[in-house]
Amino acid sequence: MQDTIAAALRAGVERDYADDIYTYDSAAVSLAYYGDLTRALLTERGQEYDDQLDIDDRNKALIDLRNIINRKRFSIRNYDCLPGKSAVPEFVANFIAPICGLLGATMPLLARISPDFAEYLSGGTAYAEQVRERLRIRLCELLDNGDRVMLITHGTGCVVAYDVLWQLSHEQPYAEQYSDAKVDNWVTLGAPLGDNSIQKRLLGASTDQGSYPTNVITWHNVSAEDDYICHDNTLADDFKIMVQQRVVSTVHDYHVYNLAVRYGKSNPHSSIGYYIHPRVSKIIADWLQQPMLDAEPNYTI
Repeated sequence: MQDTIAAALRAGVERDYADDIYTYDSAAVSLAYYGDLTRALLTERGQEYDDQLDIDDRNKALIDLRNIINRKRFSIRNYDCLPGKSAVPEFVANFIAPICGLLGATMPLLARISPDFAEYLSGGTAYAEQVRERLRIRLCELLDNGDRVMLITHGTGCVVAYDVLWQLSHEQPYAEQYSDAKVDNWVTLGAPLGDNSIQKRLLGASTDQGSYPTNVITWHNVSAEDDYICHDNTLADDFKIMVQQRVVSTVHDYHVYNLAVRYGKSNPHSSIGYYIHPRVSKIIADWLQQPMLDAEPNYTI
């Protein structure tokens, strides 16, 4: 998994910003992995998962995307030509999410669609904290090293990251050491953080300790056309108070077309399609090019 992620990120930078590839290669790519926890949870509930098939299909998607050598081809024209492309899932999500929220049916529906995410949001077991711990340990290591950190998260991992950032900002004993530590850039890809029902379940949403993380400088949110996971695809409006309170410098929203094909059909939520996209490559390149006081800063993605 980490190799595929690193290869996709590097391929995008090499395609669009070849002059910066040396700087990119000097950066460490560090993965906070909790797939084994999710797999154990789903297996316990009778679901099966073919690791090798999924890895092979991800690699096939990456090969196809690497063959797109012109970033201008990541356009609506080429997206509309993908097999199985459909706007229906996002339309349905836009329609039913507010209704489910009003009726209190969000969690029962989510439990059927994504039982692992429902388990995380419910907080009823140790699963949520175990998942957060995987990211928290890795992120704290990087902050302890004094690295310049770009945190890239995808899908439901964006919710995990938000919660961990909040913990480091406000929850003891972490806040004592990390409340002033900063992540340079947080990049959210296909994030469900715009959904009102999910926002109510974020850490800090119902406390007086501080509603928002305070340890991110710049937040970039990238959402793909027809990605139903991020059906509410703008976050600058939802989290504008973070800018007003000066706990984040800016929140940027970007709309893109994800050209990934998984299992023979368009998958606008595909992580590989996000990682290699020209918009993500530009965010990374801009970050690498930022002038710093440090003579030789350590970059970690």
